[in-house]
Amino acid sequence: MKKVILSVVAIAALGLTSCKNETKKVEDTTTTEVSKEIAMTDLSFGVRGNCGMCKSTIEKAANSVEGVASANWDVDKKKIDVSFDDTKTDAMTIHKAIAASGYDTEKVAGSEEAYKNLPGCCQYDHEMAMNQTGEMKSEDHSNHDH
Repeated sequence: MKKVILSVVAIAALGLTSCKNETKKVEDTTTTEVSKEIAMTDLSFGVRGNCGMCKSTIEKAANSVEGVASANWDVDKKKIDVSFDDTKTDAMTIHKAIAASGYDTEKVAGSEEAYKNLPGCCQYDHEMAMNQTGEMKSEDHSNHDH
């Protein structure tokens, strides 16, 4: 009887030991991580708008697109800088998202319905130049003396 009990204990001990080693092997493989770098695309384009509220709405629209990492609209230059993962989205999708919020971009006219719902200070001139360089245009003084 002692031999039978001893045999059962020995078999149980071997079984638990082998399970423990197998568990450890699984842990080793699951903790190994493969790192993958994501290439971000940077894009700049003109967007019409007037003020800080426009900035907030334009940036929110751009950031709502899946894959967009950052968006910064410059009030003075009427230009947005966007950084995005081009495996998840493309430039035209970002243009369309901004246009859907009521703002004209270089490639897509803003939604008229959304434009009408913008606050008064945000209703920009549709002929407004989208100055991407930030350079101030000098006035032409050739027709008069100084």
